[in-house]
Amino acid sequence: MNKIPLIVVAGATASGKTSLSIELAKRLDGEIISADSMQIYKNMDIGTAKPTESEKDGIVHHLMDFLEPTESFSVADFCRMAHEAAADIHARGKRIIVVGGTGLYIDSFAKDVDFDEEDTLPDLRRELEECAKRDGAESLLAELREFDSVSAEKLHPNNLKRIIRAIEFYCIHGVPISEHQAKTKLKESRYRPLYMMIDHPRDVLRSRIAKRVDIMLSEGLIDEARTLFDIRQTLSKTASQAIGYKELFGYFDGSMTLEEAADELKLRTAQYAKRQLTWFRRNTDMHLLSPDTALADAIGLCEDFLTP
Repeated sequence: MNKIPLIVVAGATASGKTSLSIELAKRLDGEIISADSMQIYKNMDIGTAKPTESEKDGIVHHLMDFLEPTESFSVADFCRMAHEAAADIHARGKRIIVVGGTGLYIDSFAKDVDFDEEDTLPDLRRELEECAKRDGAESLLAELREFDSVSAEKLHPNNLKRIIRAIEFYCIHGVPISEHQAKTKLKESRYRPLYMMIDHPRDVLRSRIAKRVDIMLSEGLIDEARTLFDIRQTLSKTASQAIGYKELFGYFDGSMTLEEAADELKLRTAQYAKRQLTWFRRNTDMHLLSPDTALADAIGLCEDFLTP
């Protein structure tokens, strides 16, 4: 199987992965697939650190700035669109460079995870949700245990969404979701990935995050966030959780000062960056790049990776 090479530039927010990926794309004749769950949304530019047209420097970016904040989007949606973009880029003889901080998007795409389409039963899902409200999630977990003990042992009663999903999957397909997931893991990916990320000391990354927040505020983040605040009741679940916006909602409703909101934004962003690093460092194939030599090291890794 001739696998398609993927160059993956992952990492925490404010780590410098965007500029690194653009430089690599210029040198390798590549195009970028954005793996950022927030940069997909229109009119969420400053708070998501979306690169400007000037910063893109002529490099084509896919899966960015195409969805309204009121529209929902899943990891399955991302993978479907990313596969289409990758096939197109590869067919034109260009290099595929995946960049972003959403680990679930990157891993699901690079590992070529299977997602079943047309496999939801809205009526059943509503019934299960009502059952959980009436009898508690433990009752659904006990039901799941009858036909999928593997999933039931792994799931906590607080993880109601996945409990319902496991029951729903069994009702549709007649096989436990744990069995389906085990088979999926055995499937070979169509891709051959090279993973890399810029590895800043934690205090340096926190300082970069604080500086970035200050710059965002000076460049119009407040106005951008207020637009979302005004339509907050209609935002999709994903967009409503976007760090960089919801922290300012308290300023708009008068529950905190702008300074307090800015401090909250810096804190939440730093906490998110920590979670991102925890996710990516679990990947034993991840190459950690020194900030001082990141571009040169990345180019060297890519040249070795792409040499037949």
